Amino acid sequence: MSQPDVTAAPSSAAPLTGLRVLDLATLFAGPLAATMLGDFGAEVVKVEHPTRPDPSRGHGPSKDGIGLWWKILGRNKRTITLDLSKPAGRTTLLRLASTADVVVENFRPGTLEKWDLGWDELSAVNSRLVLTRVTGFGQFGPYARRPGFGTLAEAMSGFAAMTGEPDAPPTLPPFGLADSIAALATAYAVMTALAARERTGEGQVVDMAIIEPILTVLGPQPTWYDQLGHVQPRTGNRSQNNAPRNTYRTADGTWVAVSTSAQSVAERVMRLVGRPELVDEPWFASGADRARHADVLDAAVGDWIARHTRADVLAAFEKAEAAVAPIQDVRDVMTDPQYRALDTVTTVDDPELGPLRMQNVLFRLSATPGAIRWAGRPHGADTEEVLTELGLTPADVKELREEGVV
Repeated sequence: MSQPDVTAAPSSAAPLTGLRVLDLATLFAGPLAATMLGDFGAEVVKVEHPTRPDPSRGHGPSKDGIGLWWKILGRNKRTITLDLSKPAGRTTLLRLASTADVVVENFRPGTLEKWDLGWDELSAVNSRLVLTRVTGFGQFGPYARRPGFGTLAEAMSGFAAMTGEPDAPPTLPPFGLADSIAALATAYAVMTALAARERTGEGQVVDMAIIEPILTVLGPQPTWYDQLGHVQPRTGNRSQNNAPRNTYRTADGTWVAVSTSAQSVAERVMRLVGRPELVDEPWFASGADRARHADVLDAAVGDWIARHTRADVLAAFEKAEAAVAPIQDVRDVMTDPQYRALDTVTTVDDPELGPLRMQNVLFRLSATPGAIRWAGRPHGADTEEVLTELGLTPADVKELREEGVV
């Protein structure tokens, strides 16, 4: 299979064409933010340590010794190696930064400064640079220098405390939830800083703490507590704001999820399952009151669904214009007709693994779409090309290799 042309510019239609991003980060929020920028045309140069690559290359299952998670996280990135702690590495990074628009890093606060690569040094070589700093706890405060991971954010934010069954332990997600939310927020923060640069002509520092975006998506928890002293308990699959809202087992042993956030949908569901008299109950008129009678409503819906196959349940709910979805695992996702119509999971040709299925770009733009140009590249695959473009000679690159800088 032919090699992807990683030196070619993305389509001129891509909205971030011409933007250059240096991805110095690892595991996972910072690199994923850079991936999102690359998906829409930014030239992303992934900078990894010569002997300690991004650990995501070894996370999760691999095929033929090639990490599959990296194929997604590293897509649309050119990969180089550089030891930033060495003087020649520092000098080379400053040369790269002088050509870049964005630097994304997630070292502990003070690390770049220890290498004389902090904001003062970076902005001195490029006043238009946006330095994006992604850490567990932010750049200041009592926890700033602690090692931080998404798991800690899921615990600290209140997510784990409210997730799980009422009589069971707090529950952590089995995937990088806080990191992924922080990545979305980081990409947004970068674009906001770049928009400001259009007006001021100057770059700035983005300080992204992974513990903060997840708190935002948890909703009005702080306001409820501030005004009412309310602490949301664990309620399992139920909601305190509406009912019926749960997962239900079908006659053929599969599961579906039902949501009734809208009053009209709740009424349709009860008529569908043969319990229209419940709609006339005084407590049925509001979501919060329905939630207090969840046992009754869950029994009504659950009993009806238990007598029908999943296909029949889905068809009946669709006909009734009631909200339902099958509980799917990844096998179902790969064949789901709606995901297929959207090309949500697309195919990428990879020189190492051949045709490779992965999530597509995050959203569709009608005039300036994004694209996956290639999957994650081998460690340091583009070092010579990138440094040569920077003005280094082959002899310079050879010397850097001999010094262990690249």
